[in-house]
Amino acid sequence: MIVKSISLLLLFVLTVATISSTQAETEKPVTVDQLKEQAGLAISEERSAEAVKLLTEILKHEPKNSAIWYRRACENFRIGQFKQSVADFDQFVELNPAAEQKLWERGISHYYAGMHKQGAEQFALYQTYHDNDVENSVWRYICMVKTDGVEKARKEMLTIKNDPRIPLMTSYAMFQGKATAEDVLADAKAGNPEPEVLAGRMFYAQLYLGLYYEAHSKPELAKKYITQAWKDHEKTQGISRYMWNVARVHAEFLKQKAEK
Repeated sequence: MIVKSISLLLLFVLTVATISSTQAETEKPVTVDQLKEQAGLAISEERSAEAVKLLTEILKHEPKNSAIWYRRACENFRIGQFKQSVADFDQFVELNPAAEQKLWERGISHYYAGMHKQGAEQFALYQTYHDNDVENSVWRYICMVKTDGVEKARKEMLTIKNDPRIPLMTSYAMFQGKATAEDVLADAKAGNPEPEVLAGRMFYAQLYLGLYYEAHSKPELAKKYITQAWKDHEKTQGISRYMWNVARVHAEFLKQKAEK
């Protein structure tokens, strides 16, 4: 019986070893190209946590690939890892210094990471690349409010002459103290626009109303408009998906602040 049991055990061990050997031969290591394909799919499907893991694996093989650092920075922002997002953007800039001037996304990550001075500096730098973007001026404003107060932030707002996106020039006037929330909403609805056009206008109206009230210490109104920008516009066409994610992330940011 003992000999038979040993024989059966040996047969089992040999069988398992053979199966394991066969699996090792058939299961080839995942290539970097395959990792990139998987990461691209995860990003497109907005599975950001999974995307970060895959991008991290890619960076082990390609640590000098600036595009991967940029992509991981964006995905880290989307999952609320703001300081890591900033660190990834910094690495991207180190590898690709010419891109720093254009990197408004880093400024937004600075804001949520509590790095308001650095955020204001990033948005001021972006102004030298594109000087007709209300969003950039507004983000610098809300960064400066945190460090210098409303009066100085308003006095030093970056000059925007004619951003064509409705209702952003009215939003800009609101941050300057020259228009009201009602003016912004009226501008968004002016001219009886088609439903899809109106939806896009309302997204930007609601997002920047939310940020305005956040900067001016009116948390309930900030929550109201930020939540609308997030929940009402998940399927809205013609808006920046990155900025829609900003609304989503900001809603969670406000929730966490309220729970402290």
